[in-house]
Amino acid sequence: MSNEQLIKSAHIWALALLLLCCVVVAFAGTSISGSQNSNQQSSNTQTGNKNNSDNQNSSKNPNAVGERAAMTNLSAADSKFIMEAAMGGLMEVELGRLATQKGSSAAVKEFGQRMVDDHSAANTELMQLASTKGITLPTELDEKHRKEVTRMSNFSGAEFDRMYSKSMLSDHMKDVAAFEKQSSKGTDKDIKGFANKTLPTLKEHLELAKALNGSSSGGMKTGNSNRP
Repeated sequence: MSNEQLIKSAHIWALALLLLCCVVVAFAGTSISGSQNSNQQSSNTQTGNKNNSDNQNSSKNPNAVGERAAMTNLSAADSKFIMEAAMGGLMEVELGRLATQKGSSAAVKEFGQRMVDDHSAANTELMQLASTKGITLPTELDEKHRKEVTRMSNFSGAEFDRMYSKSMLSDHMKDVAAFEKQSSKGTDKDIKGFANKTLPTLKEHLELAKALNGSSSGGMKTGNSNRP
């Protein structure tokens, strides 16, 4: 074989080898890409399965849905009553503390302390009752009631006494009406029982509030509270 033929043959083999390398590289790249896509799809599938599992676990978690489930077991009226009673009780305690600090008369200060004592006791019992129903009651005032406490805190002296007395009369008239309705028309026996037990104390508060509105000075007989 001549030198020219040898050179030509070598060129052909070199070209063939180059083409073979290109094919191998292209194939390898395709395999890697396919593997990456497959891994990504597998990862997405696992993530999706995990999310579905988490959602299922959440839906089965009594802590996540217990409150809603318990609330649906109560009538709308019972649910509304217990939530409003809790919020109202919190506000009575806050306003009572304010009265002991800002009240100018002994009567207002005594009444304020009575509100703190009686409503704190009622709030504790209501919280315990709610826990047996799987219900989470508020532990702090909402914006509406917080604004009322802030409004009352802007008064002082005789003006505070007058505004506080007026507020307590109005609040306890509403409270007595609400608790009387619950005690007669409530459907949950435990919540109805709480209303019946607390009602005498609220009626006593109402009478004290009426007396407080009729006098801006002097002491006030608070007596032993018929606390729940």
